[in-house]
Amino acid sequence: MTASIHQNLPAWLEQAWQGKLSLLELTSAAEGLVRAGHPVAAVALYRAWLRVPRTSHDHLAWFNLGALLAQLDDPAGARDAYLSAIARAPGFLQARFNLGLVYERLGHSDAAIGQWRTVARLASAADPDGRALKLLALNNLGRHLEDLKRYAEASAALTESLLIEPDQPDVIHHWIFERAKQCLWPVHEPLPGLDVDKLWAHTSALAMIAMTDDPQAQLAAAQRYVRDKLGGGIRPALAQPRAHGHRRIRIGYCSSDFRQHPVAMLTAELFELHDRSAFELYAFDWTPEDASPLRQRIKRAFDHFIRIDGLDDEAAARLIRSHEIDVLVDLHGQTMGARPGIFTWRPAPIQITYLGLPATTGFPFIDYVIADRFLIPPEMAPFYTEKPLYMPGVYQVSDRRRTVGPTPSRQACGLPEQAFVFCCMNNNYKITPAMFDVWMRILQQVPASVLWLLADNEQAPENLVREAVARGVDPARLIFAPRTSPADYLARYALADLFLDTFPFNAGTTANDALWMGLPVLTLSGRTFASRMAGALLTAAGVPELITFDAATYERRAIELANRPDELAGLRARLAEAREASPLFDIPGWVQAYEARLKELVAQLPA
Repeated sequence: MTASIHQNLPAWLEQAWQGKLSLLELTSAAEGLVRAGHPVAAVALYRAWLRVPRTSHDHLAWFNLGALLAQLDDPAGARDAYLSAIARAPGFLQARFNLGLVYERLGHSDAAIGQWRTVARLASAADPDGRALKLLALNNLGRHLEDLKRYAEASAALTESLLIEPDQPDVIHHWIFERAKQCLWPVHEPLPGLDVDKLWAHTSALAMIAMTDDPQAQLAAAQRYVRDKLGGGIRPALAQPRAHGHRRIRIGYCSSDFRQHPVAMLTAELFELHDRSAFELYAFDWTPEDASPLRQRIKRAFDHFIRIDGLDDEAAARLIRSHEIDVLVDLHGQTMGARPGIFTWRPAPIQITYLGLPATTGFPFIDYVIADRFLIPPEMAPFYTEKPLYMPGVYQVSDRRRTVGPTPSRQACGLPEQAFVFCCMNNNYKITPAMFDVWMRILQQVPASVLWLLADNEQAPENLVREAVARGVDPARLIFAPRTSPADYLARYALADLFLDTFPFNAGTTANDALWMGLPVLTLSGRTFASRMAGALLTAAGVPELITFDAATYERRAIELANRPDELAGLRARLAEAREASPLFDIPGWVQAYEARLKELVAQLPA
């Protein structure tokens, strides 16, 4: 086949150059070249054919050329080809859709959005081809606008898509999470063909942990993902369950978050403090470069820092296996950027999940989850597919080298000078109507108080203000802080009086930051990993009186603390001591205990 292709190519090129090759013959010849592994020759053939002006059909050749160039990672060339196709056939919607994809790759968001909006407007849902293209355009709009945090526009696009075709599980779970991020309640708002039960059935594992404290529901959501997206998650194991026998244990960390990200903020010092006489550190990385000092610090902490973003999951797994890794740590779970497909191949004999997803992953190929006995009480372990790997103090490592900026004034942050400042700097999607009800009652019972919240996107403050008014609270008592640098974010905590935690998705890194800055955190602990994170930190910090187990007690304690300045001052003093002498911030001790656990696991492997 390849020999005949080579023999025919000169004749095809000559016929194309002379305008003697029909479009059908061109397409057939180009497809043959691609199948034979010669896509660049197919590009040359299309270019030769297109040099001859024609009055019809050449838009199809330009389209095919664009698709080839996109496959060859030439987005600029693909863009020009698609533009040429559209110039000759402005109603060629498939070319417009593909052009949107190319614009996205080139980082031209507005241009991509413009093309997809045109396709969504012009494609007809009345015929099958038009319907399919319209849905593709709307769904890509929703996905890309969500990435840009333009959640209202994203929700509108996905709503239109679901009104055309309700049975789209992937679209449903994005639509639900977008509503949660906007604090657009109820999050599970029925649509024609989608009742509340169906919406819950298609809620993602990450969204689910912010909406329910039911461990069975979280487990079911995680396992549904494994079934639907990973085919059950079972593949032939690359690594046998035995020790490799190196002088040092080889531990690999896998992530796309080795950058300015909460997971990296917590783990940077862990990587630095690993005992190099006993452990050899590998990073398997597919992180977008952000040039941050934190990323550079993390790179320096590893013995081997290996990018795998150019490899598919199987190739990445085989590369990891080639390094004979003993313990492989997934820092994602089911979160954005995750590549669980790598772990399905079992490239290491011991596979662990840590920090990324505060819930069970549902992954049958993950052996352990790092935990403590408050975070996952033994009686709750049956709701986890992983075995808890218990730490003696606290599950969460942290960083003593985090930089704190200068303390701003209350005026600079829009805060009243004399008010009692309740704050919650958690992501907006963690705020639920039930917890917001509690917060508004707290404000009503502490008249000289305000609630200081993170403005994670444009829509959430508008919706929260509307919800406050509906509950009889002056909207001026809600104050929103924009995102800022990590150092300046930490400095803000000096201005607050009490951190009000969310439920059922507690603060994790955020609670750690607040406690590091000496700010008391009042939490409500439930039954799940996510709803027990702050309680685990408070236990380790030695202030368990800030843990509550029901909403009524949480509400009462918030009001008590707002009216007991001496008790709050005492808590601040104890947190200052905890910074120097508690398990929560004893990072060298944490790393030693963690390494001891890993040594035990490796020692249990057959030789």
